[in-house]
Amino acid sequence: MSNFAGAAGYYSKLRPGIPPEVAHVLTDAVAGEPHRALLDLGTGTGQVIQALHESFIDIIGVDPDPEMLELAENNCQPFASPDRMIRFFSVSAESFTAPAGWQASLVTICRAFHWMDQPRVLASLEHIIHDGGAVAIFGDSGFWEASNEWKKAVRAVIQEFLGEQRRAGSGVFSHHDLSYSEILSESPFHKVEEVRVPVRRIWTADSILGYLYSTSFAAPPLFGARIDSFEARIREVLAQHSSSDTYEEDNEFLIRLGRPGADESPCLGG
Repeated sequence: MSNFAGAAGYYSKLRPGIPPEVAHVLTDAVAGEPHRALLDLGTGTGQVIQALHESFIDIIGVDPDPEMLELAENNCQPFASPDRMIRFFSVSAESFTAPAGWQASLVTICRAFHWMDQPRVLASLEHIIHDGGAVAIFGDSGFWEASNEWKKAVRAVIQEFLGEQRRAGSGVFSHHDLSYSEILSESPFHKVEEVRVPVRRIWTADSILGYLYSTSFAAPPLFGARIDSFEARIREVLAQHSSSDTYEEDNEFLIRLGRPGADESPCLGG
C-alpha cells in the first residue's frame, strides 16, 4: 500500500503549494542555462510543475503513486502547449530512466527526498543534469515538527490516536542521520548553497484537517472507523487555541541547491 493511500485528493486541494518567492529562487538558480528542461522527482500532484512551468519548455514529472500522478496530469494539463511539453512517468525516482538524449537544466525534489534512496538518486542524476544545471532539494516544516502551541496540540491528538511514533502509511517514519546539505556534499552535486524563504500562513480547522489527511502520518485510512472521533477531537483541541477559527503559522522553505564543481562547505544565503 502507498504511504499516501487515501491522501491524494486532500494533497491536491489542501496541501500548501509553492510560493512565488520560492519559485523565483529556483528559476534564478538556472537563469543562465539556455537548456530549459525541468525534471520533478516525487512530483506528487504536480505542485512544483504548476509553480515553475512558465520558465521551462520541456517538463517531466515522476512519481510512483498512480493516484497522485493522475491528479498531477489533470492539474498540469492546462499548462501544456505546442511550445511546452509536459510528460509524466509512473515510476520511482530510483527507477526513472530519462528518454534517450534528454537532459534537465533543473531537477527538483520537493517534500519527497526522505522517501528516496538518496545517494542512488543523486548518482543517477549526474548524467541527466545539463552542464550548468542544478538539483534543488527543498521543503517547508510539516505539522509534526510542531513550532507553536496549536500545532503541538494537533500532534498530541495524532499521537493519542495512532501512537507516539510518526507514522508513514502502514509503517513508521525513519529519520536520516545526515542533513540534506551533507548528503548533497557527498554526491556529484557537492557545491551546495542553502536559501531560506520565510512564509506565513493562516489556517482554519477545516484546512488543518485537510492538510493532515494529505500526509502519510495522518491519512484517513490510518484511523479506520475512528476517523469521526479523530476529527471531533482535533476541532475540540483547536477551539481551545482560537475563538475565531484562525491559526497563524510562521514557516520557511529551506532550499538546498547542489551543483557539480569544486568542493565547498555549504553556505547560507537568502
